[in-house]
Amino acid sequence: MQDDSTYTPPAVWTWDKESGGKFASINRPIAGPTHEKALPVGKHPLQLYSLATPNGVKVTVMLEELLELGHSGAEYDAWLIDISEGDQFSSGFVEVNPNSKIPALMDHSGASPVRLFESGSILLHLAEKFGALLPSEPKARTEALNWLFWQMGSAPYLGGGFGHFYAYAPSKFEYPIDRFTMETKRQLDVLDRQLANNRYIAGDQYSIADIAIWPWYGVLALGGLYDAAEFLQVQGYENLQRWAKDIASRPAVKRGRMVNRTWGEPHEQLRERHDASDFDNIA
Repeated sequence: MQDDSTYTPPAVWTWDKESGGKFASINRPIAGPTHEKALPVGKHPLQLYSLATPNGVKVTVMLEELLELGHSGAEYDAWLIDISEGDQFSSGFVEVNPNSKIPALMDHSGASPVRLFESGSILLHLAEKFGALLPSEPKARTEALNWLFWQMGSAPYLGGGFGHFYAYAPSKFEYPIDRFTMETKRQLDVLDRQLANNRYIAGDQYSIADIAIWPWYGVLALGGLYDAAEFLQVQGYENLQRWAKDIASRPAVKRGRMVNRTWGEPHEQLRERHDASDFDNIA
């Protein structure tokens, strides 16, 4: 890789080499399927196709929280999409999500199936479908949505920016790491200030705002993302620490984190989930 201080972009960029880094083999500048393969369909109306990345964890936590609240209609099948193997480029997956990113959800509960992609859209759909985890009072609802969309707009700086250049890029360059570290710490400070006077992100009520933000920023604050806790000095964000630990202790969050997980200790992994009893069979 050429040193970034001497690189001059060509007049026209061409895709003539792999981009490098951990995910080089699946990166490409075009959309669409690479192979024909139908998606499996289980017994429940809600069919999730995902992986336990932060965006995937949002949806499994949401579903487990709904079940915890007694919404039996939130029972779901969670099918593993192994992005390292290119499962997201199958014809079946692309039909559900033309952007080829996890998570994707099919809702078969109505007269006509509904496809859902983008984790924020899925959370909002489920909250409205079950009338839960989103305030009904207009001002409180708007505040929760403010933070939901804040997360959707901010996380690319954390994941695609900081995470990529700090943890995954094949070479370390000071400028992008400094640039995205500065933005990541600013975002952590935004959350820490918000949580100074609020138990949860959008106020006193646990909501989809917390469910969206915790798998990224809560896990980061607890040292479980990019091995960057010391580098970012996350312990200094005391309000964020309190909130992150509070959310991590919730039974539904503990379960949701296991679903579609293929790394970590065996007792942390549930590659696929098709029934609540599947958690009882984890080694």
